[in-house]
Amino acid sequence: MADPTIPASVRADLEAERDRLAAQIDNLEPGSADTVADDNFADSGQVAAEKGEYQALSAQLRNELDEVESALRKLDDGSYGVCETCGQPIAPARLEAKPAARYCIDHA
Repeated sequence: MADPTIPASVRADLEAERDRLAAQIDNLEPGSADTVADDNFADSGQVAAEKGEYQALSAQLRNELDEVESALRKLDDGSYGVCETCGQPIAPARLEAKPAARYCIDHA
């Protein structure tokens, strides 16, 4: 059951963010047109560095995606907006700024 104190737009915003993050991750997958090409003319050190940057960015995006998916599950089970550490409500301003917030400001 949806919590009436949570704006209906929260789910739509989280779903849009989930889709945006998934698309960015897909663009970083090997073989994507946006990833670094291994060609004979490229400096191998530069290629290795750029691949490392892509891997780090992909990991960061996956972490963000995990947080968004967790927030969507919390919307479904009624625990959205509750700090995972203390169990107190997360301030509405914090949720507005970061809809996938898992912790209140004291435990962030």
